[in-house]
Amino acid sequence: MQYLLLIYVNEQNSTTSTDADRGTMSNDYRVFTDGIAKSGHYKGGNALQSTKTATTVRVRDGKRQTTDGPFAETREQLGGYYLVDAKDLDEAIGIAERIPGAKTGSVEVRPIQSMTAA
Repeated sequence: MQYLLLIYVNEQNSTTSTDADRGTMSNDYRVFTDGIAKSGHYKGGNALQSTKTATTVRVRDGKRQTTDGPFAETREQLGGYYLVDAKDLDEAIGIAERIPGAKTGSVEVRPIQSMTAA
């Protein structure tokens, strides 16, 4: 089964971290990603640009509305994701807890709903 691991971080922390801290975190992510790729769990993933680049889209009464920024103001912002294959939720949670961002932020584990074409 596939799971989306959504990584939430406080973007403000990146403005106060040192180059060495950012380098360590980047290396930790590289090691983690290489590990889940070798184990066969990795299906995809990306870091996201800052929420300053986000646009939220809604359609109300048939009319498109766009708003700069993320859907809601929160203490943590969606910073990236991994799409993984796992045999069950427990295995997906085990993978999520190894994501470096889980040490300072949070990781939401969501099963992918399979869609069938009509």
